[in-house]
Amino acid sequence: MPERESALGDAADQRTPRLTIGEVLAVLRDDFPDVTISKIRYLESEDLVHPQRTPSGYRKFSRADVSRLRYVLAAQRDQYLPLRVIKEHLEALDRGEPLPAATGGSTPPPPAVDSDGDGDGVAGVPPLTAEQFARAAGLEPEQLADLVQFGLLATDADGRHPAGDLPVARAAAGLARHGIEPRHLRVYRSGVEREAGLVEQLVAPVLRARSEEARTRATEKLRELATLSAQLHTALLEARLRDLLRP
Repeated sequence: MPERESALGDAADQRTPRLTIGEVLAVLRDDFPDVTISKIRYLESEDLVHPQRTPSGYRKFSRADVSRLRYVLAAQRDQYLPLRVIKEHLEALDRGEPLPAATGGSTPPPPAVDSDGDGDGVAGVPPLTAEQFARAAGLEPEQLADLVQFGLLATDADGRHPAGDLPVARAAAGLARHGIEPRHLRVYRSGVEREAGLVEQLVAPVLRARSEEARTRATEKLRELATLSAQLHTALLEARLRDLLRP
């Protein structure tokens, strides 16, 4: 398969030495202290970076790959952008198209409503006030208060909300538009707590390990189990709804 061209690299990039994932981590950590090998692998799995693979399966990153990673990490940290939007921006750059003006600036406001924003990669983003959080999620203040009251969201001691909770809030906002109120969502919380307990039993022994490699494996396993759980939930719900539609 020919290597994908990128506006964040150049032709000379093909002739320069390539970096291992550990070397990429070392390059990025000065600017992004929270980045991990697991994070880089996750961004690759989301098709945001495309390292080459050696015959034995090891990743080799070019300068263009590192530039793309910098772009992704900065957009998440500084602009609160979900990965879906960042991917669209990278694809636009690859096509030679300009980015929207709103992407500029180092301290932009919280993100606007995004119906499938994923909130991943918000490590280091400061908590948002209730007003900022509600605006970013597309919620009315009273809806946000109800989500806190019914245990779907939590605040810190100062009443602020972690940016990582935006996906929950955005989903709740979407359901509210269909008449599903926060009090109806307690069943989701109860189900998730049971699922989390099951997953915890599977990965807890590995998480207690002290080695970075073991914790990386545990993190990857957590992501995989979360994805599979979500797939199962969606499949079961769709099957049940199909039953309702049958004559």
